Amino acid sequence: MRSLLFFSRSQEGRCFLVNNLSKTAIIELLTKMYEKSPEIIFFLNANGKVIDMNPAAKVVVDEKELEKGFPQSICEFCMGYTSNMESRTCTNCYLRDDEGDFSSFQIYLKTKKDGTLPFAASYQVIDEDSGIRILMLRNLTKPFQTQKELYKNNMTKHVIRAQEDERKRISRELHDGVIQELLNSLVELRILKYLDNDKEKDEKIKQTEMSLTRLLDDVRNLSVELRPSSLDDLGLEAAFRSHFKWLEKNYGLIVHFTPELQSKRYGNEVETVFYRICQEAIFNALKYAQVDEVFVRLHEDSQSLHLQVEDHGIGFDVTSEARGTGLGLYGMRERAEFIHGQLTIHSEIDQGTTIHIHAPIDAQAGRIEE
Repeated sequence: MRSLLFFSRSQEGRCFLVNNLSKTAIIELLTKMYEKSPEIIFFLNANGKVIDMNPAAKVVVDEKELEKGFPQSICEFCMGYTSNMESRTCTNCYLRDDEGDFSSFQIYLKTKKDGTLPFAASYQVIDEDSGIRILMLRNLTKPFQTQKELYKNNMTKHVIRAQEDERKRISRELHDGVIQELLNSLVELRILKYLDNDKEKDEKIKQTEMSLTRLLDDVRNLSVELRPSSLDDLGLEAAFRSHFKWLEKNYGLIVHFTPELQSKRYGNEVETVFYRICQEAIFNALKYAQVDEVFVRLHEDSQSLHLQVEDHGIGFDVTSEARGTGLGLYGMRERAEFIHGQLTIHSEIDQGTTIHIHAPIDAQAGRIEE
């Protein structure tokens, strides 16, 4: 089956139409596409002045606002494009950068009714002699909403899975620790009824007291793991210090803690995420890194709160499947994204591992001033 269009190239490099459609028919089809296309099309001169736009563009942008601008540039509506350095920038603007590749990129456009929206863009010269350029835009709002919903659904699944794993872990600890201690104490109390010798009774009472003390410690430790009261009452630094003392007491792990904070409290979500990520990072170091000390630094700058957890252990390949269960590296990243933070992990075999998270602490991020 023959295709609709065929082209041949002359020695001068120009294309000639050699198909079964006339030039007039082709022009009519292109005109219909221009008028009926849902994509926004702008024609601009070499100075960035809008010289024509299709009906889809007129629906989105305000022509009256365009007429006020000088020299009626697309800059009246463009809120910046996305580069490999910034999400919105006017540096090396596509209107001025003749060397850059702007065949496919993203810009933000101020629309007539819906505010600033993201658009996929294509910008190129179509007539070198006159300098005429074409800017074609496709609204990305629906694709972004779809991606957002997909991400939300996936995150919900991961959260549910993490919750179930945590419940399984708590259930095992209750069964293997608390319940066993309670059964032992119950048996020892029943034995007391049949003892006539006061010395034997006193010894059994002491054993029962020791058993109940261990039980109390287990319940207290489990409660701290679930939600340390110091995090709610005293803040992040105090919660860290309390947790590190518990680690040293129960596991012999020494945590060298360096706090450099300007404020005592931060938003509840920020504090919770930083605590959980630190908790998981140290747990991984304790379980896999084969170390007896870890270095933790908590500090802030003018815009962000930073946490760095470093060990000098055996390290691992960050590109391979992470070992272990629980939160894991993926869960840490999800928690960081939840507070608009960023998590980076650097590890090399026999060189140790460094986990770093930073997140905004401005008013929008929920900072609580002293």
